[in-house]
Amino acid sequence: MTAAGGRRLAVVGWPVEHSLSPALHGAVARELGLDWDYGRSAVEPGALPAFVGALGPEWLGLSVTAPHKDAAADLADELDPLARATGTVNTLLLGAPTSGRRALRGWSTDVGGIVRAFADAGLDRARAAAIVGAGATAQTALVALASMGVERVTVALRTPAKAQRLRELSASLGVALEVQALEAPLPVVDAAVSTLPAAAAAVPTFAAPPTRLLDADYARPDGSRYLASLPRRHVIDGREMLLGQAVLQARIFTQGDVDAPLPDEPRVVAAMRRALGASASGPGASGTLEES
Repeated sequence: MTAAGGRRLAVVGWPVEHSLSPALHGAVARELGLDWDYGRSAVEPGALPAFVGALGPEWLGLSVTAPHKDAAADLADELDPLARATGTVNTLLLGAPTSGRRALRGWSTDVGGIVRAFADAGLDRARAAAIVGAGATAQTALVALASMGVERVTVALRTPAKAQRLRELSASLGVALEVQALEAPLPVVDAAVSTLPAAAAAVPTFAAPPTRLLDADYARPDGSRYLASLPRRHVIDGREMLLGQAVLQARIFTQGDVDAPLPDEPRVVAAMRRALGASASGPGASGTLEES
């Protein structure tokens, strides 16, 4: 395992004060005995290149959240396949300074976070799926669902024209995509991902409960809005997705390899889940995958 003594890390975003990433990665540091200083850095839109360029040699990496994921992809010298597919980066690993410049490697662990959330809920393969919404998280969800074997995706949204990026992405992934109005009942599917923000007033209905629905909005104190229409066993809390992507980030920060498990990973993940639960119940704890 790569030594990480005295290293600095942070989650960068705008806003960022609500982020639960410090709690998650703080748990990793405690469990593995790492000398990490992991904090939050509020970086205004458009200012990420200057921020990264000013980081000293003590900096190891960054967790990247909205609105900087596209800019992080542009900054990275090397992208993992999932970052290339989504055009976004949520994890930057900073190389050693060379001639005044630091090489940057970028990953999208958001995709893996969605896949892990479904797998932990007992669903690791699917053929038909649904996505509610069409923003950046919906694009990430589409890549994740394709990796689970999904062949057909129905997208529900209020403005059909906003599905263009999803249409292009689905074509590149070889996934059939249908678009329907948000008010229309969704067909029977194995997996569903809702990317609606907390402020959304309405949610779609389903012809039958999906095997599992992942609600990316974990801001509601009373739990997912889908619990009013779906049995609890069918709904995955969005914090599971946040946890899954953070585990993969921790692999990158400690070992530089998203596929290399952490030492005694189940123990570390259990500590992260406890830290997430404690932080999520505190003041101001809210967000979505875009606000990790």
